[in-house]
Amino acid sequence: MSQIHHLPLADIDATALLRDRLTLDAAALGSLQASILRDGLRQPIEVFAQPGTQPGTQTFALISGLRRFTAFQRLHAQNQADNPATNPANNPARFTTIPAFIHAPQDTAQALALMVAENEIRAPITPWEKGALLQHCLDARHFETLDAATETLFPDLTRQGHSRLRGFALVFAELEGALTDPERLSARRMDRLAVALRAGLGELLHLTLADHRGAGPETQWRALEPVITEALLLPDAPPPETPPNTPRKPGRPRRALHLRSGITLRREWTRNGWIIRINARHSEHPEIVDDILDLVERWFQGE
Repeated sequence: MSQIHHLPLADIDATALLRDRLTLDAAALGSLQASILRDGLRQPIEVFAQPGTQPGTQTFALISGLRRFTAFQRLHAQNQADNPATNPANNPARFTTIPAFIHAPQDTAQALALMVAENEIRAPITPWEKGALLQHCLDARHFETLDAATETLFPDLTRQGHSRLRGFALVFAELEGALTDPERLSARRMDRLAVALRAGLGELLHLTLADHRGAGPETQWRALEPVITEALLLPDAPPPETPPNTPRKPGRPRRALHLRSGITLRREWTRNGWIIRINARHSEHPEIVDDILDLVERWFQGE
C-alpha cells in the first residue's frame, strides 16, 4: 500500500494540470467540509512532485482530489478566522496539511489519465467537462491527436465510447461560450449536437443560439431542436431537392443567406417539411414577409 504523506497546503499546486472538473457544486462541497470536520478525511488526495521555484526545493502538483483539497483550504481559512476568545478549541495550525499519496507518473499524459480514472470512480464528470478536457489537452499539445487523447485518458471504453467522446470534444470546441450552463447537457443531447455539427449544420446552430443568447438551457434547446432534427432525419429520409443523378450546384445545400441589408434567412428541415426563418428588424423592414411571399408566388404561379 502506498505511504500516506501529510503535505502542507501551501506546497500543493491545484492548477499544474488541466482539470477535468470545470465547476464545484457548492452544496456538495459544504457537505464534504462537514464530513471532514466530523470524521476526518477518509481518502487522501493524489499528487506528484515537481521542482519548486527555488533551487533544490520541490512542490506538488495535484492529480486527483480537487474537492477534498478545496474543502481543506476553506476549513483552514475558517479556522484561521475563528476568534480564540469565542472558540477556545481553535488551533491555528489545524488543516494546514492534508494527507496525500505521492505518485511518479511518467509524463503529463499519464498524470491526466490518473486524474480521470479517479474521478470516473468517485464522481464522474459531465459530458461537457469531458469534451472540454479533451480539447484543452489538444490545445496544450499533451497529445498529438484526439484519438490518442481519448484512448489514453479513457482506456477502458469501447470504440463506440471513444467515438462518443470525440463528439463531446467537437461540441465543446464549436459551441463554447454560446450555450447557457452547458455542464447540464446530458450525454444524449451532446450526442445529438455532435451529429448536427458533423452534418455541417454548425452555422445554423450558431445563428439559432445568437437569437437566444443568455436564455435558459431548456429555451435554447427547444430552439435548437429543429436544426438537430434536420441532421437526424436527412440521413434516413433525405428530402427530394433534386432528381436522382442530377449534379448539385456548388455550395449546395445552402443553409443560410446573409444579405447586405442585414437580413438573414435560414432554413430548417422538420418532419413536416422545410421552414425558412427570416431574421430582420420589423421597424427597418416592415414589408419583408409580404415581399418574399409575392416573389414566391410569381416564381411558382407566374404573373
